Amino acid sequence: MPKSKVDLYVAIRRDSRSGLSNRALMRKYGVGFLTVKKALESAWPEPRKKLAPRATRLDPFKPLIDQMLRADLDAPRKQRHTVKRIFDRLVDEHGADEVSYQMVRGYVAERRGEIRLQAGRGVVDAFIPQTHKPGAEAEVDFGDVTVRLAGELVTCYLFAFRLSYSGKAVHRIFASCGQEAFFEGHVHALNTLGGVPTGRVRYDNLRAAVARVLGFSRQRVEAERWTAFRSHYGLDVLYCQPGIGGAHEKGGVEGQIGWFRRNHLVPVPEVATLAELNAMIDRWDEEDEARRIRSRPRTIGEYFAAERSLLAPLPEESFETGRLFTPRVDRYSQIGVRNNRYSVPVRLIGRTVRVMLHASELVVYDGREEIARHERLIAKGGTRLDLDHYLEALVRKPGALPGVNRPLDQARSTGRFTPVHDAWWAAVRKAHGEREGTRALIEVLLLGRHLPHEHLVAGLAAALRSGALTADAVALEARKAAEADTGTPAEPRPPATGRATVTSLTERRLAQLPLDTRPLPSVAHYDQLLRHRRPDRPAP
Repeated sequence: MPKSKVDLYVAIRRDSRSGLSNRALMRKYGVGFLTVKKALESAWPEPRKKLAPRATRLDPFKPLIDQMLRADLDAPRKQRHTVKRIFDRLVDEHGADEVSYQMVRGYVAERRGEIRLQAGRGVVDAFIPQTHKPGAEAEVDFGDVTVRLAGELVTCYLFAFRLSYSGKAVHRIFASCGQEAFFEGHVHALNTLGGVPTGRVRYDNLRAAVARVLGFSRQRVEAERWTAFRSHYGLDVLYCQPGIGGAHEKGGVEGQIGWFRRNHLVPVPEVATLAELNAMIDRWDEEDEARRIRSRPRTIGEYFAAERSLLAPLPEESFETGRLFTPRVDRYSQIGVRNNRYSVPVRLIGRTVRVMLHASELVVYDGREEIARHERLIAKGGTRLDLDHYLEALVRKPGALPGVNRPLDQARSTGRFTPVHDAWWAAVRKAHGEREGTRALIEVLLLGRHLPHEHLVAGLAAALRSGALTADAVALEARKAAEADTGTPAEPRPPATGRATVTSLTERRLAQLPLDTRPLPSVAHYDQLLRHRRPDRPAP
């Protein structure tokens, strides 16, 4: 027997063409005359008639529900009927005790949209395909990402600049999404692309660019530095409508950020610094040029190769993306920038310095001289202190060094104060006392301003093995380690023994002098200066 009505019609029509009568077809397939007649008239069965809707207990109350939904069209957005409120009103005001909440919910879900459409307020969820000219349009946005940075799980921000024609995107991760990161992301993207889009670049209303949104139009009051920045690079901007609806106007970069996050940042990356992560991102951006977007016939890289030459040239002069501050150094040798505190050398206490704040670092200047450089803190209320900035004060107050826990801890975490430092400090304090031992350590730390860190650590280790607990001995061994690295010939060393040796400074200086080939000095020439004794005068 045929499995479906269509198959039944096909079989009846086939047997009818082979000569079977209608009666024979009725007996063979067990159907009535009307079925055979309809099969011979049309190969496609008639659609099943839709049954009239069955009456329900909600029918008497449907006009009341429609009336409430129509009243909501002009009501404030936050004071419209919910399904629960409609159900409660039907029960309390109209005695609809036999009506269930599920019946009301199903009817409201169907009728609310119909009523909005009947009133001409329905929103059509449709996306209109767009075409973009090569080198003309781009989209920019930020997206938050989670990174395990130096062992700590932190939230960072992914900047994306995407060309609309080719789909070529450039990414950068910053500790914040402030104006400094916004500018630096643009500079990096435009330099990577090799030019500037000639048409409009789409943005949402992020605070780095927009100071105020004027009503529901596309007019904005821009931040002054952003106006200067886009004027410098010749960017023509288009701001999207506020709210979720505006996100669809730059759907390319919205989808790009999601795609990049799912394909490159899963699982959560573990890095020591953001610079390390951004180096990985640059490599991923290059690899992504080999992929195709949906059903495009060519890759992103092939489209971008045709688009690159159509971009406007970059300006010759660079734009300073950092923000300038002029804080005063307090008595703790610290400055306050954006609710965080950073150390500077103690000689600047009481003076005003210039600070250039970038997205990932902070640079401090005294006049034109750079005096400090710190990695920018992510969270607010933090402190970043450099132990080197306090060494001049600690020379006069060595007893304060054990109490400066935060600079010491930060120096240990960055590897500037190693376990070798701690071991040598403990040994020299045991040998010379707390005060003099700490002063010797501070003198060693001052050597770090003139000697590479790895050579100084090697000198500390050698001095510790030999029991030479003076800063001069550490300096000597550090210079010997530097000579070994650079290949500079040094004086012959005695045979190795089980104990490390330290060369005296006097022997080292004499060994470095060239061979002296001059004759030995003589005083014979001075004899002529002696007065000759007269012959007639006796000797005394």
